[in-house]
Amino acid sequence: MTFVMCTWLALQATAHAQDRKYASFSEYQMTRQAEIALAKSAAPERISGHATIKVLTATGYEVAVKGDNGFLCLVMRSWSAAPDPQATYYAKLRSPICFDPVAARTVAPAEELRTKLGLEGKDPAAIANEVAARYGLGQLPKMEGVAFAFMWSASQDTGPGFGAWHPHMMVYAPYYENSMLGGNAIGEHTAPFVVRGDTPFSTAIIAVDQKFAIKAREQ
Repeated sequence: MTFVMCTWLALQATAHAQDRKYASFSEYQMTRQAEIALAKSAAPERISGHATIKVLTATGYEVAVKGDNGFLCLVMRSWSAAPDPQATYYAKLRSPICFDPVAARTVAPAEELRTKLGLEGKDPAAIANEVAARYGLGQLPKMEGVAFAFMWSASQDTGPGFGAWHPHMMVYAPYYENSMLGGNAIGEHTAPFVVRGDTPFSTAIIAVDQKFAIKAREQ
């Protein structure tokens, strides 16, 4: 294959990626009760039963249930995977999460921003870049230190190749790197690993026993 042909194919692939569009909002939408139930399945009832619950609307998340324990539960959509294009364009992604009070203050605003930018049609790279820029400008809360979130739902779909995966804890450890945990393989459920490494939103993912998985149940 000639150099010219290789260059042309590369340009075509880049153009195709740039032209890719998100699915219609209806493919991300859930009924209100189903979304509340799915969000609550992220953590044990003693936590999610007293947490604030947010649901997705066409312009972002809104409060559906006001809690009293400082936790915040919602169902993340594919835009939370930015800048990974494969997962970011996967409209079926449903990742229920319950942020602890610290993460609700410092991590959730960035996740909500990713969703808002996705709803506006921003591509995966643009979403990641804008979140980083706004954090640098002080328009997103600074990380206070280590924070946690539950992702124990048996009904989650965390993206292509992972599906329901395993119930796990998200440990937000600013600027942590995967090598600091031993360089374990990403997606390995028997050892913790770090994603978004060396950023303010570095996250250590620690799988827990499958027996802790929680099925979503509508009231």
